[in-house]
Amino acid sequence: MNKCKITVLKTTFHEDLAKEYGVKGIGKCPMHKEGQVFYADYAKPEGFCDEAWKAMYQYVFAIAHCSGVLYYGDWIDKEGVAICSCNDGLRPVIFKIEKTDEVATLDYTPVMYL
Repeated sequence: MNKCKITVLKTTFHEDLAKEYGVKGIGKCPMHKEGQVFYADYAKPEGFCDEAWKAMYQYVFAIAHCSGVLYYGDWIDKEGVAICSCNDGLRPVIFKIEKTDEVATLDYTPVMYL
């Protein structure tokens, strides 16, 4: 398993939807800024939005474990890359996930809940 590089490509805001459904003063996502870079393997990177991670962790996991051709040719034209977004319908953030050559290491103790 290799680490994946996650880059914030765009922070978007659907003003028309926010006017109808959003709370007063809502704007673009306050968690992430365009150009931010995170590295992930088994766990959510520190400082990464919980909801964004829930929406994309399966892509990170799949790309980290496969040969890099999982999404290539289906809708992505670059090997070892996926483009996805968080699940915030008013202000989605668009991410690029790409496989790196760095091997992932388990450097934390998983928590077991009973």
